[in-house]
Amino acid sequence: MVAPAVSDSEALDGFLHKWRVRWPEWRVAEVFVATREREVAAAWFALLQELADAAWNGSDPRPGEAKLGWWAEELAGWAQGRRRHPLGSVLQPASSHWMVLAAALPALLDSREPAGNAAQAGAALASLANAMVSIESELFDGAATDGNSPGASAVRAQALLATQLLSQGDAAAPLQVRARVGASSGEDAVARAWASELLGTWPPVPPGGRPVRILDALLQARLRRHAAGRAGA
Repeated sequence: MVAPAVSDSEALDGFLHKWRVRWPEWRVAEVFVATREREVAAAWFALLQELADAAWNGSDPRPGEAKLGWWAEELAGWAQGRRRHPLGSVLQPASSHWMVLAAALPALLDSREPAGNAAQAGAALASLANAMVSIESELFDGAATDGNSPGASAVRAQALLATQLLSQGDAAAPLQVRARVGASSGEDAVARAWASELLGTWPPVPPGGRPVRILDALLQARLRRHAAGRAGA
């Protein structure tokens, strides 16, 4: 028996559900997001999750490299008015900066290699953070209109580092943090120290889209639990 074809709407719902399962807190938090922005926000966050999973999941980088290569082609298509992925039905018409995001994807793969220190870790993701700010300025009401805003880009880079930490644990920490903590400090000690450092250096939040600010607050809450050794709480 041939399985029934999955409709575009069902495929989209599947990717949105996958993200919502990862972020159950959003079910409560999204009541503070304008109704007209909720689907766009969930689609945007689901896209970022797909990219982060491709870059940071697993010990072998090759499958992720192939996925990010596919996404680079897909995002380039969005910039030209074409789309294949279900998330594109919501996101593609809403921004003109998809080529900028596509060009920044190699930074995600490069970030698998540990940075020397915190400043270098943030700088390595700066191009991706800038692309995110440019897109979010178009997706959400009230978002910063200056895609080159240093403050907004610094916050997005910090959020990327936090996401990488929650995905990779100790392996996400810069070499300087690993050297300071040492290998004999106990399980997950390096990740906890890196989480504490990220929280302590989190840039002031500039004006921006409410969905992004809310998700950043949820991300920082998870980071605080991680720093306290309660990652699963």
